[in-house]
Amino acid sequence: MKKTMVELRVRYAETDQMGVAHHSSYFPWMEAARTELMRDLGMSYRELEDRGFYLPVREAFCRYMRSLRYDDIAVIEAEVLQMSGASLKIGYRIREKESGKPVAEGYTLHPFVDSYGKVVRMPDFLRRLFDSAEL
Repeated sequence: MKKTMVELRVRYAETDQMGVAHHSSYFPWMEAARTELMRDLGMSYRELEDRGFYLPVREAFCRYMRSLRYDDIAVIEAEVLQMSGASLKIGYRIREKESGKPVAEGYTLHPFVDSYGKVVRMPDFLRRLFDSAEL
């Protein structure tokens, strides 16, 4: 599957008193990479929602390996790991840009839901989009 990479500088507000990126900051970074992955595949989240489909987070996991600090640049890589009839699993790898060292890895799991919040099968137009992006 196609991979997308996003670079983000660790902002002061994302750190604790010691200047270390707070563990909760990693999930918005993953979301930024996920949003760009969708856009790179050819459909923004806004377009998906305009068609009446949503991808809420059902499960989120992050394994931390080392710390990022204020002003470090994080490189977040996102890729589709798994597609099923009604859900999508996206994987993430985060590394520190300067050293290239891994910082964290994780995934998010997303059911497809309609505008009423009911779980539905992955729409055909989206499956075709993901299938066309396979490498």
